[in-house]
Amino acid sequence: MESLGTFLKNRRDGITPAEIGLHTYGTSRRVPGLRREELAQLAGVSPGYYTRLEQGQAETASDQVLNALARVLRLDEVETAHLRNLARQSTAPGLSDPGREEPHGRVLALLATLGDATPALVLGRRGDVLAWNRAGHALFAEHIDFDAPDAPDRRPSIPRMFFLDPLTRSLHRNWDELARVHVAYLRLTAGRFPTDARLAELIGELTMRSDEFAAMWATGEVADCTVGDMHLQHPTVGAASVAYQVWLQPDSPDHRLEIYTPNDAGSADALRILTRDAPHGASSP
Repeated sequence: MESLGTFLKNRRDGITPAEIGLHTYGTSRRVPGLRREELAQLAGVSPGYYTRLEQGQAETASDQVLNALARVLRLDEVETAHLRNLARQSTAPGLSDPGREEPHGRVLALLATLGDATPALVLGRRGDVLAWNRAGHALFAEHIDFDAPDAPDRRPSIPRMFFLDPLTRSLHRNWDELARVHVAYLRLTAGRFPTDARLAELIGELTMRSDEFAAMWATGEVADCTVGDMHLQHPTVGAASVAYQVWLQPDSPDHRLEIYTPNDAGSADALRILTRDAPHGASSP
């Protein structure tokens, strides 16, 4: 998991004095971005206090201080929310098992109303597939048992599939772009749920088993994941492009209903073929 100090240092290193109009008068610099004292001065806090904050030695930070740091570091709304989440971690207990996730009945009813014409997935907080319709399964995971989400211990993990499953990687023509989005969203989730032992285990596993994940995680990028495009090379229907959008669930805010719609006529035809030919299940690899 990430600490407040790690996030602050990462963002401090990424801001050059010139970007914020700070004159250095040609002096030599040993850091790639802002110095601690420079950031402290611009944020209106003492250098000593900021140093303790970055080193994890300060108990807490007020909203006023966090807002000032976010302003100097040029954080967007999502990054600022992540900053606040990390600042609250100092009082959080250690890691614990959050238990198994179960999709709420209302989201399952909504998924059922979509039928099989529109691909859709219900995802848990860590990116596990809690449910999907046949079109969603056919579009993204023909090689996985359709009933896999029904068993908590066998649920497909989208992050694991993205970085550890060659078939999932070959499916996405814009894999690099989508992989970065997954990593950035996983970091946002880690800030929201700092005590989730299963989430920490997932991040640790991906860091150890995928050099690409480790490199993307090291960038410190954080972002929400609500809309975007997926350009696919599907093994059954060939090239297709779909747009995804996320519906958040008031009854279970940790869960997301992702819906996929075609971006062009050819992709619409591909989805119709998948819907028509979607089997009642597939054998596990």
